[in-house]
Amino acid sequence: MNILVVGGAGYIGSHCVRQIVAAGHKPVVLDNLSYGHRSAVPAGITFIQGEMADQDLVRRTLREQKIDVVMHFAAFINVGESVQQPLKYYQNNFVATLRLLEAMLAEKVLKFVFSSTCATYGIPERMPMTEDLPQHPINPYGQTKLDVENLLKSLAVAHGLSFAAFRYFNASGAADDATIGEDHSPETHLIPLAIAAALGRGPALQVFGDDYPTPDGTCLRDYIHVDDLSRAHIAAFDKLNKPGTQLFYNLGTGKPTSVREILGAVERATGKAVPHTIAPRRAGDPPALYADATKAQKELGWKPVHTSTDSIVASAVKWHQGHPEGFKR
Repeated sequence: MNILVVGGAGYIGSHCVRQIVAAGHKPVVLDNLSYGHRSAVPAGITFIQGEMADQDLVRRTLREQKIDVVMHFAAFINVGESVQQPLKYYQNNFVATLRLLEAMLAEKVLKFVFSSTCATYGIPERMPMTEDLPQHPINPYGQTKLDVENLLKSLAVAHGLSFAAFRYFNASGAADDATIGEDHSPETHLIPLAIAAALGRGPALQVFGDDYPTPDGTCLRDYIHVDDLSRAHIAAFDKLNKPGTQLFYNLGTGKPTSVREILGAVERATGKAVPHTIAPRRAGDPPALYADATKAQKELGWKPVHTSTDSIVASAVKWHQGHPEGFKR
């Protein structure tokens, strides 16, 4: 199939492009490069620089490239920034997505794979987290993702759109060959920040709270390898043939890992200590967030390949060691 990957030059999108090729499909990348990297897209892949809200561009691309499925990875993701700049997040994550969907409907491209988030649940009622938990986001980032999910439900009923929405936990790691990896600016994710601190390329890591009701006092999160995330998206393609299909899946390993355990994995992979300080808890940080991904495993025949925290972290370390300036090198 021909797959339009919106945001395909970003972290998760670029890994998904490679998995699409490996699965025998043809990706076409649309990215405005506001956060993505042109060099993350492999040579030979059709690349179009532009906005997903540019309906003329999107409609022309859908027609000319004979697109079968659209995948959307082009959201803004910085939770703290979303609190400070909610209009920026609503404009890109919701309004621009609405324009993309309008263009799809106009061209009768009715299969959509959406990058959602576990942030739609807010503070979860129980662990591990299943797809039927109430969704009460506590920040604009999570709210915009939930708003898109609700829009997709309405379009499925009104127009026969078929979609799969994947609620991510903590996407991590890098491609096995270390040719692409995580390069955000600014970087807010724990693993790359810890690696930068260990390699002397960044400041000491701040650990936000060591007094949580967890085994070692630090937050527990579910770290899933970015290639495993990508494979789940591709596994959903065959489930979208029936008009109006609505699919929601959590994507995680189901294994809670603490901040201190991540620091230990970074230290083992780099051979260096991770300089860090203990800072106060951040408002809104739950003690634990980890997935029950049974539904995705049963319905999609998917399961994570990278089940070891050490292997996930080691893949990230290999990327950062080989790319000290990210995609600039």
